Amino acid sequence: MPASGVTKAVIPAAGLGTRFLPATKAQPKEMLPVVDRPAIQYVVEEAVAAGIDDILIITGRGKRTLEDHFDRNFELEYYLAEKNKQDQLDDVRKLAEMADIHYVRQGEPLGLGHAVSVARKHVGDNSFVVMLGDDIMDHRSTVLTDMIQAHEHYGRSVIALSEFPPEEISAYGCVDPEVINDQLVEIRGIVEKPRPEDAPSNLAVMGRYVFTPEIFDALEDVRPGVGGEIQLTDAVAGLLGSQSVYGWVFNGGRYDIGKKIDYLRATVELAMEREDLGPEFRSFLIDFVEKNLA
Repeated sequence: MPASGVTKAVIPAAGLGTRFLPATKAQPKEMLPVVDRPAIQYVVEEAVAAGIDDILIITGRGKRTLEDHFDRNFELEYYLAEKNKQDQLDDVRKLAEMADIHYVRQGEPLGLGHAVSVARKHVGDNSFVVMLGDDIMDHRSTVLTDMIQAHEHYGRSVIALSEFPPEEISAYGCVDPEVINDQLVEIRGIVEKPRPEDAPSNLAVMGRYVFTPEIFDALEDVRPGVGGEIQLTDAVAGLLGSQSVYGWVFNGGRYDIGKKIDYLRATVELAMEREDLGPEFRSFLIDFVEKNLA
């Protein structure tokens, strides 16, 4: 596990998941299964792999299953032990031992910026990571570790960025970058969901952030923006007035589980990589394609 001075992560998971209705009417979108694990478990495992051992999940109404998932279930553990299902027993026990996981409720769905602001008391004066609960990364990705290293080098906030075509940029926050190298830029400006013709670049903000604690002061000054919500990008824009902010550019290896096509893509690609599922699943897919595209 990489050594790091950044040991806290905040995972906002209070959203309503309306893009996946009716599946998310009674189930958090972060708990949608990707192969045999809920989406948020991939996020927590990514944090732990990057050296994070203190995780705060921001929840809301109807999110109790998130807490249950990462808690001990002695009845289930007893059943698995009685049936000599040791591998499964080890898996469920590990969930409660991966990190110190805490929870706090976002009382009202007032936006991503507001959700992050709820973490102020827990985070204190420490730099910390923000990871969106429905964005999962390929297990080989080093994006978060690379961002933490960039933060520790510069002592400033670092935001994950990816290139998008103009017709898609209006769905994201977008930055005005000053290139430092192929993967690192200094952010000169940032805007939430610009029209394609107004976008300052083709670099969009993705669901990984490393923040200095000054982001909380910036959040206090933010007024409701796009959609009537407290936008995190507006707080980043305010932070730029007092300190530099950097962007870490990456492409590929990300799945937005809130989008149905990405959810399906993640299920297929991650299943294909599994030793226990990959060969049989690959044969099925080949047979399916041959029968349906002949």
